[in-house]
This record gives sequence, C-alpha cells and structure tokens, in this order.
Amino acid sequence: MFALPSRLAALALAGALVLTGCSGSDDSPKADPSTSSSTSASGSTSPSAEDSPYLPVPDGVELTPQGSELKVGEKATVAYEPRQDTVGVLDITIDRIEETTFKKSFAGWKLDKATKKTTPYFVRATITNVGDTDLGGRDVPLYIVDGNNTLIEASAFASTFKPCMPGTFPKKFKQGKTADVCLVYLSPDHGELTAVSFRPTQDFDPITWEGQLKEPKPVGNGGAKGG
Repeated sequence: MFALPSRLAALALAGALVLTGCSGSDDSPKADPSTSSSTSASGSTSPSAEDSPYLPVPDGVELTPQGSELKVGEKATVAYEPRQDTVGVLDITIDRIEETTFKKSFAGWKLDKATKKTTPYFVRATITNVGDTDLGGRDVPLYIVDGNNTLIEASAFASTFKPCMPGTFPKKFKQGKTADVCLVYLSPDHGELTAVSFRPTQDFDPITWEGQLKEPKPVGNGGAKGG
C-alpha cells in the first residue's frame, strides 16, 4: 500500500480559513490512505491498448492504457469509480505544474512548523466529462508523486484560495462539460514533485505526467465550459 501524508497540519488565516489534507470519503474507493508506511507509487503491470476497458465506458470512448507515461500538455482518457457502482470517465490534460513558496502564494496565512517543512506545488489541468455520470462537486482524482515515490493527495480549502482554484468539479459537471482546475499539494520534508499521477485504486497501474516546473501563474479563476 502506498502512503498518503496525514501529518500536514492545517493552515489558518486569522483563525478562520482552514486547509486540510483531502482524504477519501466513504463514497471514494481509493487505495487505503491510512497506512503509515511508504510504498511505490508506480504499479506493476501495463495492459496493452488492445485489452478490454477496465471499467465500462460509453461507446466510442477509448481509455488510455494503464501505465502510460505522458508529458505535460498531453491528454489521457481515464475511468474511475467515485462511488460504488458509479463510473466517471474523464479526458484529463495536465496543462502546467508549478513550484511555489509560502512567501509567494500564502502571504497572510498562519503556518505551523510542520507546514513550513513542506513545499507547495500547483497543478493546473483541463478536464472534460466524457462519461454518463454527473460528477458535480467531486474532487479531482489526481495525486502528485514525490522524490520518494510516494503519492500525495491534494489539499482542500474551506474557503477561496485565489492563487489556485478550484480543486473540485463545478456543482454541475455533466457529460460534455469542461473545467479548468488547479490543485494544491504540500509535499512533506520539502519533497520534489516528480510526476502527476492518476491512480484511483491501489491495484491500478498509474497513468503519469512529467514536465518542467514553472513559476506560479498570476491569480485567476477556473470554471466550467461547454454544453
């Protein structure tokens, strides 16, 4: 089992806004996030493109093979189960990965010692719902991989965080809708971001994106597009 960091302390602004690690809920069948041991973030098998889809998808949708290694700017078509007996199907393009600092992007936030020992990263992506399920309000199913080959899940904010938003899909995110999203990750022990990973379950051979780290973009807003 891979490890997800559980020791990232909350950030608070004037004691009001809280940032916490985004954990799997009862309707999100992710790999067990409670384990304290670190294991590889990469899988063991790489099914070929000729294999049957690992989950049922609409006619005409071709899933990107598990184990695919992509570059920033390339698209993957993926499927996952955000809850039991519910399948989401997404086109995901990782547009940009950014390394920032607390000084640059978290001015005015109260940081504890544990948080100061992390390195903040932003991941910007364009995601289109190509399945039959409305995924409105759900978390974006992406992790980052650090220099120890450990998966790190995105952080969630209790209020607006303008440098990087949103980290969830719009309230209505039906088939054909596209959203520009931005996710915040805090890598423990100033860990390096080596890849962005789609790995909805432990036995899924992850699809990853690699690319050059950029400076943070100017503050902007994401949102939904399309029909």
